[in-house]
Amino acid sequence: MKFIENYSSVSGRILISAIFLMAGLDKIGGYQGTQGYMEAMGVPGALLPLVIATEVLGAIAIIVGYKTRLAAFLLTGFSLISAFVFHFNFADQMQSIMFMKNVAIAGGFLFLVANGAGPVSIDQGMPKPAH
Repeated sequence: MKFIENYSSVSGRILISAIFLMAGLDKIGGYQGTQGYMEAMGVPGALLPLVIATEVLGAIAIIVGYKTRLAAFLLTGFSLISAFVFHFNFADQMQSIMFMKNVAIAGGFLFLVANGAGPVSIDQGMPKPAH
């Protein structure tokens, strides 16, 4: 059971963060298109570097378990703001689904805010192997 306890938290952190890591890296590759989309939605394109940094660095922090509660809190806010700014068109079923996805991810991050990274993390130090 200790194995499951130790590694389910890190697996969960990887799974919930992967979407942000990939999205941030994709935004680097499609910088101009993303900037144009942001501006079309009323968000200043000058914020794109901050968005990329939040997604990439926040995801990495969660994955390795470094300052997990803070990173999870920030990504909770990011997820909710993104939901309301970019996916608030409930007449469009896909946007409604994207809205609920962001809300669900925010809920997952709130679990990390409440419980921390778990035993396999920089925050708590790596567990010692059993002899």
